Amino acid sequence: MLILPVRNEPDGKIMEFQEVIKTRRSIRSYQDKDIPEEILKRILETARIAPSGNNWQPWHFILVKDQEKKEKIAQSCYQQKFISQAPVVIVACGQKYPNQYQPYADRSYLIDVTIALDHLILAARNEGVGSCWIGAFQAEPIRKLLEVPENFEVVMVVPLGYPAHQQAFCQPGYRKDLTEIVSQEKFGQRT
Repeated sequence: MLILPVRNEPDGKIMEFQEVIKTRRSIRSYQDKDIPEEILKRILETARIAPSGNNWQPWHFILVKDQEKKEKIAQSCYQQKFISQAPVVIVACGQKYPNQYQPYADRSYLIDVTIALDHLILAARNEGVGSCWIGAFQAEPIRKLLEVPENFEVVMVVPLGYPAHQQAFCQPGYRKDLTEIVSQEKFGQRT
C-alpha cells in the first residue's frame, strides 16, 4: 500500500494513502494562518504532473492571496464568505482543445482540469491543508477580476487553508454501497 508522509501532523505520523482519501473533507472554516510556500509548491506540483488527454495539460491555476480580490471572488460564488477567509484561493482555468476521439470533444478540458484539481486537493489533505470544491460561481466577474484570457474558461474555485476545527478531517458520512454503484459486464448486473 502506498504511504505518503503527512508533514504537517504534530506527532509526525505517516498517513496511508487510503486514509488521505477517506478523511478528505470540504473545509469551510479556516485558521488565520498562512500556508508556507514550500507546502503550497508541493501541493501545486501534484496538479502540474496530473494526466490529461493527449498530454494537452490545458490547465492554469491562479493563486489569489489579496484580501480584496478574495472577497470579490466570494461574492461571485453566491456570497460564500468563508472562501475569502482562506489564506489562498485557487481559481482553476481550462483551455479548450480539439479532441475528435472523445465523446466530449471540446469539453474534454473540463475533465483534465478536474483530474488535476483532484490531485491538488488530495495533496493538500496530505499536508494537513483543507480545501473545498466550489462549483457554484458566476464565471464572468471572476474572469474580469483576474483578467482570464478569452481562450480559457473558469472551471472551479478552491479555497485552501488550515482547518479552524481540530476534528475537520474525519471519516465520510453516508456513501452508497459498492453493490449500488458497480455492475459487472453490463449496467445493472450485480457482481
